[in-house]
Amino acid sequence: MTATARSRQAWRFRRPSVIPGFGLTFGFTLTYFSLVILVPLIALALRSASLGLEGFLATALDPRVLGALRVSFTTALMAASVNVVFGTLVAWVLVRYRFPGRRIVDAIVDLPFALPTAVAGIALTAIYAPSGWIGGLFSRLFDFRIAYSPAGIVIALIFIGLPFVVRTVQPVLEEVNREVEEAAATLGATRLQTVTRVLLPGLSPAILTGFALAFARAVGEYGSVIFIAGNIPFVSEIAPLLIVIRLEEYNYVGATVIAAVMLMISFCLLFLINLIQAWSRKRFGYGS
Repeated sequence: MTATARSRQAWRFRRPSVIPGFGLTFGFTLTYFSLVILVPLIALALRSASLGLEGFLATALDPRVLGALRVSFTTALMAASVNVVFGTLVAWVLVRYRFPGRRIVDAIVDLPFALPTAVAGIALTAIYAPSGWIGGLFSRLFDFRIAYSPAGIVIALIFIGLPFVVRTVQPVLEEVNREVEEAAATLGATRLQTVTRVLLPGLSPAILTGFALAFARAVGEYGSVIFIAGNIPFVSEIAPLLIVIRLEEYNYVGATVIAAVMLMISFCLLFLINLIQAWSRKRFGYGS
C-alpha cells in the first residue's frame, strides 16, 4: 500500500462526523460488543471444552439431545419458511392497499414483540388444545391433535416470527417504484413474470434477512413453546427446554454442550443464508 493510499484510508476514518471522537466511539463499540457477545461465547466454549472431545461428543450425540435438536431446528425452519410467504403477503397488503382498519392491522403485527412469550403460549394452548376452539374442531373432524405435538410448536414459532419478516420486507416494498411494474406490463409481461422477474429480485435480500431473523428467533424460543409442545422426549421436546432440564439437574456442563451445539448449527445456517443474500445482491445489483 502506497503512502497516498494510506493517507486516504486514514482520512476516511478521521472525517468529521456528527458524533465526535472516532477512537472513543470505536473503543466503546468494541468493549460493549466484547462484554455482551464475545465474553459469554468464549465462556460457553471453555466450559464445553472442559469435558474433552470424547465427553463433548458423548453428550452431544446422546439420542435425547439429538432428538431435541432435530425438533428445534426442523420446526424453526418450517415456521420461518411459512413466515417468509405469508409475511411477505402481509407486507404487500399493508403497503399497496388502503382499507378500513389498516393501521390497526399494522399495529397488531407488532403484538408478538410486546406480548410476553408465556402469555402467548398460554393463549395458543387454550385455542389449539383438544378442548379449544380450533384444536377441538381438528380433533373431532380429522382426529388430528395440534397442541402437544410438533404442529403446535410450528404454530407458536410462526406467531413469534411473523413480525420479523413483515417489518423487514415492508420498508423495501415502500421504496419500490410502481412505474417499474407498469413498464413491465406495457412490455407484455404477465403478472407472474412481473412478480418473479421484476419484484422478487429486489425483494430477495430483504426476504432472506427476514427469514434469518425469524429462524434465529424461533430456534431459541422457549416461553411460548413449552405450554403448547407437550414436551414429550423424541417427539415435541425442544433443545432450550432440555438445557433448562440439565440446569435443574445441576448438570451445567451438559447444558453448555447443548448450547454450544445449537450455537454452531445456528452459525453455520445463518452464514449460509448470508452467503446466499450476498450472492443475490451481487447477482441482481441490489443493496450495493
